[in-house]
Amino acid sequence: MILAGGSGFLGQALARRLAKESRDVVVLSRRPRADAAFREVAWDGVNGGAWTAELEGAAALVNFTGRSINCVHTPENRRAILGSRVHAVRALAQAWAQVANPPAVWLQCSATGYYGDAGDQPCDESAPAGADFLSEVCQRWEEAFATAKLPGLRRVVLRLGVVLDAEHGALPPLARLVRRYAGGAAGNGRQFMSWVHRDDVTTAMLAALTRGDLTGTYNLCAPAPVPNAEFMGALRGVLGRPWSPPAPAFAVRLMAGPLLGVDPALALHGQRALPRRLQAAGFAFAHPELGEALRDLLSAK
Repeated sequence: MILAGGSGFLGQALARRLAKESRDVVVLSRRPRADAAFREVAWDGVNGGAWTAELEGAAALVNFTGRSINCVHTPENRRAILGSRVHAVRALAQAWAQVANPPAVWLQCSATGYYGDAGDQPCDESAPAGADFLSEVCQRWEEAFATAKLPGLRRVVLRLGVVLDAEHGALPPLARLVRRYAGGAAGNGRQFMSWVHRDDVTTAMLAALTRGDLTGTYNLCAPAPVPNAEFMGALRGVLGRPWSPPAPAFAVRLMAGPLLGVDPALALHGQRALPRRLQAAGFAFAHPELGEALRDLLSAK
């Protein structure tokens, strides 16, 4: 199993699940580590090279590659966020076409940001794309994958929601705010958060890798998205903190960059994404409700 860009927390979580299933894992990384838990091979996410040979005879390819969106979206960062994703897809597609026995399935990560700032409109996989920057990124990312000439390949696109993990991603900084009695809603709190427990992500990915009937695009998020105000309220409840006043939208726009190093759109925009295709395929979420998912992740923290 080839995990491109798999040195991050989600790639490593999937690698551990695959190892439990007695699968061999190779991680393509820009900065391979000799002491990594899984074999890491150098690549730059743009050009071909010795790493191409790793695809020969591999069962599957999963592409996580992309510059983190957890930054201020300056013009330079926007170019890096978009370019890192599109270039990696193209490099992997070229490598796939060069080997005699390429992987039979390719899981391509995307995000529910595809739907843009969609308000409270439910967004299943048939919903239209949005018009903001992160929506454009997802559209260009998916387009690069869809237009690559890869005959016979089973293609799966996973539009990920906010992946909840106790130590990585969006949850730890939000939990720190709550513990400091600053865990109120962002803006009016009505923007939806399409969240998903890390373990449900890896379980769904494992299903997509092994089930030949799964093909096309899937929203990979819990079936019960909630408004930001409800999310923060649930987080306060799990961490034993009282109500906190909301942060006005103007304050979020002013302070998200200087204080948290992120773009305010990440806090103020959202989507009410629904995993209809996964559920129709019989996938059962182990953590479908937010409160239980947060308790599972944070009860020992």
